[in-house]
Amino acid sequence: MTFHKRISIISDMNDVNGKVPLDTDLLRSFLTVCEIGNFTGAAARLGRTQSAISIQMRRLEEETGKKLFNRNPRGVTLTADGETLMPYARRIMMLLAETTAALDRPRIEGKVRIGVPDEYGHVVLARALSAFALRHPQVEITMRHARSSDQVAALAADEIDLAVIFEWDEFSEGVTLMSDPTVWAVSEHHSVDRERPLPVALYDNNAGWGRRSAINWLRRNQIEYRVACQSRTTGGLKLAVSAGIAVAPISRSNLPPNCRELTAEEGFGRIDASRLVLRKRLSASTDAIDGMARAIREAFGTETFL
Repeated sequence: MTFHKRISIISDMNDVNGKVPLDTDLLRSFLTVCEIGNFTGAAARLGRTQSAISIQMRRLEEETGKKLFNRNPRGVTLTADGETLMPYARRIMMLLAETTAALDRPRIEGKVRIGVPDEYGHVVLARALSAFALRHPQVEITMRHARSSDQVAALAADEIDLAVIFEWDEFSEGVTLMSDPTVWAVSEHHSVDRERPLPVALYDNNAGWGRRSAINWLRRNQIEYRVACQSRTTGGLKLAVSAGIAVAPISRSNLPPNCRELTAEEGFGRIDASRLVLRKRLSASTDAIDGMARAIREAFGTETFL
């Protein structure tokens, strides 16, 4: 079911008797910018250009009659009016998702076991799962949260039906949901990127691609480094970056709060790119499993559940 994309709300951002027409597509982009902290990252998340997001945010400021962002070289922060709008925008988007789920609910029953990657912040994925659960309350969902390599093993062992994983090989047995550059992340409150040897946080020796790719990049660019942190999970890398202990190779979509991407102008830039992929167990084909797979594909492709 498709709803009209323009709605009117009354808020304390305008005269009590006035109505501010707000486009839900603008609100969706606004919330993504709020989450990531810059237009470039929001554009990558939404599959649009940076200029398109910038134009959308100018339109939203024109429609509300308020300045919503303070712009700076490293990104944007919310103004007081932006902070006021954010909870309203969240409530509106949640209400639309719940309304869609309530009115467009084909009956599906059964069980689905899904693996979610540790490497990915999965905001879009979380919303897709939430919307599916609202649509199909009779489906029993079991979620497994682990590294992509563990999800692949679980899929092969018939322990899960669907797996969302990161892949770096050119060939994939699944459906590509999104491409995600791997970048060097640093805390906004520390300058460890200027230290030499450079303190880096890396996956441990058993983590495969992530460690090799980062070390190869450092050697190619002739940057002296020391391993300040090793972790089996992305959570450990994010903790090291947030604490200002090290820089780390992290997917752009998964940058921690109060951290930023180190740019080419600063001597860093992209390491490489990975793909977020949906895989399904070969023998898995039920209404519940197929419905969940479709919901995930739609969430990343058409943003139906955003």
